[in-house]
Amino acid sequence: MRLTRLVVAGLAALSFAAPAVAADTFTFDTAHTEMAFAVKHMVISTVKGRFNDFSGTITYDPNDVTKSSVQVSVKTASIDTGNADRDKHLRSADFFDADKYPEITFKSTSIEKRGDGYVAHGKLTIRGVTKEVELPFTITGVIIDPWGNTRMGVEVDPVTINRQDYGVSWNKTLDAGGLVVSDDVTLELAVEAVKEKAE
Repeated sequence: MRLTRLVVAGLAALSFAAPAVAADTFTFDTAHTEMAFAVKHMVISTVKGRFNDFSGTITYDPNDVTKSSVQVSVKTASIDTGNADRDKHLRSADFFDADKYPEITFKSTSIEKRGDGYVAHGKLTIRGVTKEVELPFTITGVIIDPWGNTRMGVEVDPVTINRQDYGVSWNKTLDAGGLVVSDDVTLELAVEAVKEKAE
């Protein structure tokens, strides 16, 4: 009986000492990932843009997605709306002040299952201002590509933020009313990420 108790105690100790199975780490494939946005211009049209320099990682638990996490870093100077003069203005202190605030970051604090998808709760930082945001997303698949890499796709539902909340405050009022640049900015994000290979 005493031997049995010792064996059980030993097995219990080993189980607590054994490391938990690590989640997989995926790195953004920037060539196939979109960090884009859309904003109304002079009320009547929509200007779309993107950031070309960014990085991100997803720590993915396939057995329980709510135990996953994500973090993203975007270089503000890489903004691209297809117009050099406008992009220069957006990099200036009127908007992103890229010299003083070179990065936009997002770091998840929790993942929630919601309906058929998930929501990443986290902290979005722009111009040194951090706000809590929710990014509803869907995992579109996990596959093995022709070169043996494991890839996953994630699509984020369009999310609207108010740029004034982050100190991106330049604007002018039109004579007929309305703003030259809307305060509401819609984020359009789609990610393809590659699983890091074990060394």
